[in-house]
Amino acid sequence: MIVPKHLFDPYRGAKSREAPTNLKPVGTGPYRFVDFKPGDTVRGEINPSYHVPNRPFFDQIEMKGGGDAASAARAVLQTGEFDFAWNLQVADEILKRLEQGGKGHVDMATGGSVESIKLNNTDPWKEVDGERSSVKTTHPFLTDPAVRAALSLLVDRGAVHEEIYGRLGQATANYINGPARFRSRNTRWEFNVDKANQVLEAAGWKRAPDGVRGKDGKRLKLVYQTSTNPERQKTQAIVKQACAKAGIDVELKSVISSVFFSSDVANPDTLSKFYADIQMYTNGPGAPDPQTFMAQFTSWEVASKDNKWQGRNYTRWRNDEYDRIWKAAESEMDPVKRAALLVRLNDLVIQNVVAIPILWRNFVAGVSNRLKSTDISGWDSYLWRLAYWYRQT
Repeated sequence: MIVPKHLFDPYRGAKSREAPTNLKPVGTGPYRFVDFKPGDTVRGEINPSYHVPNRPFFDQIEMKGGGDAASAARAVLQTGEFDFAWNLQVADEILKRLEQGGKGHVDMATGGSVESIKLNNTDPWKEVDGERSSVKTTHPFLTDPAVRAALSLLVDRGAVHEEIYGRLGQATANYINGPARFRSRNTRWEFNVDKANQVLEAAGWKRAPDGVRGKDGKRLKLVYQTSTNPERQKTQAIVKQACAKAGIDVELKSVISSVFFSSDVANPDTLSKFYADIQMYTNGPGAPDPQTFMAQFTSWEVASKDNKWQGRNYTRWRNDEYDRIWKAAESEMDPVKRAALLVRLNDLVIQNVVAIPILWRNFVAGVSNRLKSTDISGWDSYLWRLAYWYRQT
């Protein structure tokens, strides 16, 4: 993104997080920043210098955060208190019930967002040079291909789709799901507890009297973290139940979203620090081309203390072939060859069980029946057409 040099230049490098403008943005959009209360509200006022004549239509805009998705949906669809709610990760049956209130409707768009479980390649419980999940460590058992394969078999994607999300997404075996030319046809997902047991048994992971498998003094006990959200906690419960049948003891952990998704270097519970064995969240490409999106598995993007955990590779997985193919795709001009390279990146992630895709999620918004011209996209911000929104009286 283009940022004002005169406001950010003095804060390069180690001082980057100290720039006052980090929380007082300056831009060229339809609204100018007024104030921000963390975990609560952002307010904006019309930008008189906006480049489109006679736009936007509203003099002011207020965005409220810090709550939960179901409450946001209710505020638009049932009570009419707000005009728009974004990223509604709410059970489909609840959204259908709220729509019956007649105040609003659910709008959806398909993009490339994927809900997935990431596996930690480093040891989150061992500290090296003041850093947990350090690349100087390896995970006690998640680097075993058998354990990774078993975990993939123990995620019931079909149940998550059918019992929780419904029309809001679809089960998937891929990390890149769209556009279609980048979607791999080489992958399949399977839910099979018996097969997971066979894989672990063949690899030497034997059940102890308490039913938990172990090998070489290590026990298959792991912490599974995600953000606080009823649908994510339901998914956790589905996975935990299947894991127990295969001799894997899973401790569930949920972290409030404003902490989990923050970049607070002082907080141990952020997804970038990844102080757990596995973690689950949704991310996706911000554009139809997945090149930048797939940089999150390159070795130079590893999140660490040195880069203030701002690297995007939270799994700390490193693979020379992956790095080489990513760089090749970056400069390949033939669209067919380039698509094949990006498909190969997806397949490496799936074959090595770096991530376990669960659901190809739609963009889901709650929209007041009075609010027009929202036109949400699966490939951009929910607010990409904000300047053209208007209220029908």
